[in-house]
Formats: sequence, C-alpha cells, structure tokens
Amino acid sequence: MQRIEALREAALSCRHDKTELFYRFFKAYGETDQSYGADLMRYANAFYEALSTLTPCITEGELIVGRVENRLSQTEQEEWESKYKAIATEGWRRAGGGQDSHMAVDYDLLLSKGISGVMEDIDGYLAVCSDDKKDFYNACKVSLAAVLKHSENYAKAAEELAASVADAQRKAELLHIADMCRRVPANPATGFYEAVQSVHFLTHCITLWPLKGHQQFQLGRPDRYLAKYYDADIAAGKITREEAQLILDCLGIQINMRVPSGLSSGYMVGGRDADGNVVANDLTEMCMQVIDDIRLVYPSVGLCYTSETPEKYLKKACEILSHGRSHPAIFNDDIISKGLRGYGVSERESHAYIHSTCVEITPEGASNVWVASPYTNMAQLLLDSMTQEYDGFDAHLDAILSRLDAIIKANFEDQNRMRGMREKTSANPILSCFVNDCLARGLDIERGGARYNWVMPSFVGMANFVDSLYAVKHIVYDTKEMTMPELKVILDNNFEGNESLRLRLLNTLPKYGNDNDEIDAYFGMMTDHIVAECKKYNGDFPEARLIPSVFCWIMHEWFGSRTGATPDGRVANFPLGDGSGPCQGREMKGPTASILSSTKWEHHELIGGVAVNMKFSKSSLGSSSLDVMMGLVRAYMERGGFEMQINVTDKSVLEAARRSPEQYRDLVVRIGGYSDYFTRLSPRMQDEVILRTEHKI
Repeated sequence: MQRIEALREAALSCRHDKTELFYRFFKAYGETDQSYGADLMRYANAFYEALSTLTPCITEGELIVGRVENRLSQTEQEEWESKYKAIATEGWRRAGGGQDSHMAVDYDLLLSKGISGVMEDIDGYLAVCSDDKKDFYNACKVSLAAVLKHSENYAKAAEELAASVADAQRKAELLHIADMCRRVPANPATGFYEAVQSVHFLTHCITLWPLKGHQQFQLGRPDRYLAKYYDADIAAGKITREEAQLILDCLGIQINMRVPSGLSSGYMVGGRDADGNVVANDLTEMCMQVIDDIRLVYPSVGLCYTSETPEKYLKKACEILSHGRSHPAIFNDDIISKGLRGYGVSERESHAYIHSTCVEITPEGASNVWVASPYTNMAQLLLDSMTQEYDGFDAHLDAILSRLDAIIKANFEDQNRMRGMREKTSANPILSCFVNDCLARGLDIERGGARYNWVMPSFVGMANFVDSLYAVKHIVYDTKEMTMPELKVILDNNFEGNESLRLRLLNTLPKYGNDNDEIDAYFGMMTDHIVAECKKYNGDFPEARLIPSVFCWIMHEWFGSRTGATPDGRVANFPLGDGSGPCQGREMKGPTASILSSTKWEHHELIGGVAVNMKFSKSSLGSSSLDVMMGLVRAYMERGGFEMQINVTDKSVLEAARRSPEQYRDLVVRIGGYSDYFTRLSPRMQDEVILRTEHKI
C-alpha cells in the first residue's frame, strides 16, 4: 500500500530527537542545587509545562499520532545550547544510573477507565492518605493532566491540518484523529481504533521522561486487551479486518518513530490468559502480520508458544521468518510461566508477562525490573583465573566459581546502591499511575511502588567460557601438553606464531552445540551455580530479587572487543558468542544437535532471559522447509527451551549489503536478543553475523 510505503520511508529516515522536550522541562524546572526529582510537585509542574507546550507532530498519512521532533526556534535552540543543555546534563547525572522502561504498563486500566477514571481513583486515595503521600498523588494528577493537554493540542493540530488539505479522504482522517484525541486517552476506549490510539498515546507520553534519554516501553499483549474492541467492531460492521490491519501496521510504524534502532520495542501475542486458556485469535495473527507488512526493525514481536497452541499460529510465525524477517521470536510460554511461579508470581499473573526488550521477562503492568544489570564477561572470568597455577582441574574450577561468586555479590551491591540513589533523586509520577501497586501504596515507582523490583544480571559469552574451560582441562590438566603459564603467554600474544595450535583448539576439540554430553554438561553446571548463587540476594525494595539471564543484546561485541584471545581458539577482540546457544560457526552436526545441546540444562529459572539464535539459508528453502523449521521449533520447546530466534538469510546477501549499504537500508537481522539494521552494525558485528552457522533445511 502506498501509505505504508511512504510511512516506512519516513520511519527509516526518522531522527529521534527529544531536544524540545528537554529544553522545555529543564527551563521550567530551573537551576537548583538539589537533586532533580526529589521534589515531586516541582518535577510534576515542570513536566506539565514541557508536555503542554510540546509541538504536536503529524506526518502525512499517519492514522495513529503521537511522536516528537525538535521544533525549537533558532532562539530557543541557541538558549538550549548556551544554558539549558548543561543544566539538563547535570540533571541526568543526578538522577542516577540504573535501568528503566523495560516493561509494559497496565493497558487494561487505561482502556477501561481512561485517564479521567484514574484521576478519580487518585482523588479517592487523596481523601484518606497520610500527609506524606499527598505530594505523590498530586504529582500524579498534574502529570496526567499534562497528557490530557498534550492530547488536546494534537486534536487542534489535526484540525488545523484538515483545514489546509484539499484531499477529501485525508481531511476526513484528520478530523477523525482530532475527534479521537479529544476522547482518548481521557476516557475509556469505545472501539478498536480508539483503543489503539489510546495505547500508543500513553506510551508516547511515558516515553517522554525528561530525566533519561531514549525509552523503549513494550506494548504488552494487544491480542488480549484489544480483542473485545475488535470483536465488537467487526460484529457491528464498524471495521473490516483489512482496516484493522492497517491501523495495526500504522501502530507498528509509530514504534519505529518512537524508539531508535539498536534498542528493542514491541509486544507479545499468544500464550495463555489468566485462567490458563490459550490465546489464539485474529489479532494474534494480525499482530504478527505487521512484521511482514512494514518490514522494519520494530515491532519486536514475541509469539508465546504453548503445548496447546494451534499449529496455524506457529506456521504463521515461521512463514514470516522464512521471508527473511527477524521476528517473531518464539517463546516457551509453559516454561516461562513455570519460572515466574518459582519466583513467587501468582498463577494468574504468571501468564501476564512481557519480553521487556529482548528476551528478559517481566510481569506485565507491575514491574520496575532492572534487566541485564549488569552484564558479566564470562570469557574474561576464565582468563583472569589463568594468572596462576592450580593443584588440578577441580581446584581451578573452584577458584573460578569463587571469583564468579564475588562478582555476583559486588554487582548486586552496586545495583542496590544505584537503586538507593534513584530513590532519592528521581521521580516518574506519570509512569507510576499505570504500574501496580504504586497508587495503592502511595509510592512513586522510583521509591519502591512497583509490585516487582527484580534485578537481572546477565552472563555473556557462556559458550566461549564452556569451550575454553574444556580446552584448558584437556591441554593443561589431561594431556599436560603445556603448563598454565605457557598457555597464558600464547593467549596474551593472540596466538602469534602458534596458528596451528589455535586451529587445533578451534577445530579438533569438542565444542558446545554438537550434542556432546561431556562438554554440554559444563554449561548446565555453570547455570545451576549462577541460579543458586543469585537466590542468596534480595534488595531493599519489596520483591527485589536477583534473577539471572544468559543473553547479551550487543554486549558480546562490546566485551569481545576488550577481551584477549581465549583457549577455545577465538582471537583477541572478536565478538563473544551471541546468546545461549553455540558460538558462531561451531555447530558442526546440524540444527538438531545444536538444539539438543542447548536444552540439556534447565531454562525456567533464568527468567532474566535465554536467547538461542539459529540461522537458515534462505536460498535453500524448499517445499518442505517450513515443516522442518516448525519441527525444530517444537522440538526445542518440548525439551524445555526458553526462546528461539531465527534468521533466514544468505551469506551472499549479507556480503552484498556490506558492499552496497544504500541498497539494503531495511535489511534486518537478529543479533543477541534484539534485531537491528545490518548496515548500521559495526564491521566487527557484521563479521559475527556472517560467520554464524547457516543451516540448510
């Protein structure tokens, strides 16, 4: 469709610039020696001033509205550069480190009550609360009022545009947008289109948190919260499936307008509802179809697969993947729900979760979870242990585990310290209105109001660690071919003059990912130890558990570029393994063996995220390939796999994109839990993606 193609181009060229918001907020907040966010009402009033005066942006052809551009005048831009940019920078510093926006808010609350209804709830809390909570509730009301004013400004902007266009259809669309912006998100949604606009507009507004940069909120489970509106409109003849698909496609494009590439934002579909019933409806398919229709880096879609999911939904996902898309990722709903229950989440809530960016799982509408906090370089852990000799392999392994335990403890203490700093220096009352149980507790999300305040450290390069550990065991302890110091010198020199040894380590010793029980067992041994060690720690906030993960986002490249050569034959500065599966190019016995290796260890307690990448040759796809792909996914899920993400592309295409990037601007590939445009990756990351084993099916 011409509309979608034009909007795709706008999204590919979009500049994600919040300068106008920052200028207006920090000018209103003013200079201060106090920490930004400590005074809730001062923060809320500045937020109101910023949002109520922020310039509405409506792109030609948009049906869903709400995004930002830098629309400052030249005078304002100069004032920003000369004065308020420095104030903002100091404000961001004082607001503290740590994570944010890795969640989905309570969209059911928004759609059923509207902002006006939430404000009425707040009035009820104000009537009975203690004096120390009044500032919080009043700050929430002021922040909600800012959203209403911003929406009214969009209504006026749409009317002004309508008055200036000659095309009758576009004029009618703009007038309808204006009408919607006056009804939602202020009031409960009355139809499908309104519901989608309301959800997007609130997400747009909570993304505009001035104490942080880019935000990447997820849109939860749209095939659940939109279903009743879609069904009612279809039954009443108010909308067709094609019209609804167009609205969802426009929503998908707006995610790309809201979130820069290199992050991750989207939604999940499928799974089970609160009563345990399988969710499988028109919207489940249509929300996946968005991927094929708009062909952009977002939405990051997860299909939640259960043992009872009808086959056509998995087939739909695999069909889309076979077209060369990098989504949907396929999540094991039964395993994830089991894991959540193990961490104290109720049965009903265990079915309401979101992949908070890449593969990290957070309870929907109730989380202030810090994902990937922080990352630990497992390959470096092994290298650090090689600076001394040990009395046998077992003693060496014990020393590694002791080092790892100390790292986990130190990182937890650091994250807990940052939580305490954020509690004193930050505030986010608008977000607090839609995260349970902030309003019920009378506490801002930055002060412990959320129901779940987990911290999720991630352990990167596990496959490198396992392969390297086995190599050290073999060459130092079993065959005694060389001593630890001798091997360490070779590694420190990046195998210079020892290429034959490197190739032998790389190509002749067993590697994780080839269904070798001996080496695969080390992966499970390490994850079991990590899970047990993390269970020892709880933070100061309610439900502040430490919950681990073994995925990487882009950190396998970042760590790899700073890590020397490793005993698995990897050269210095090359990216580490890209997730929880085998390292790049080491799957020598096909996809089935790879799946067997990556499911010999328990996944369900690693709720922080498990990402297994598989890459299939697009040129080799045949008539039976879809069935084979589905069979591999089912086998992975039946064996307790957490999540699988699939690239279907060809090495020749990737190499052509590297030579002529301008011709492949929208080529999307799966990385280490998220997707990105191939041509925007660093040369080293492009090498890493190209090197991944390309299975033929």
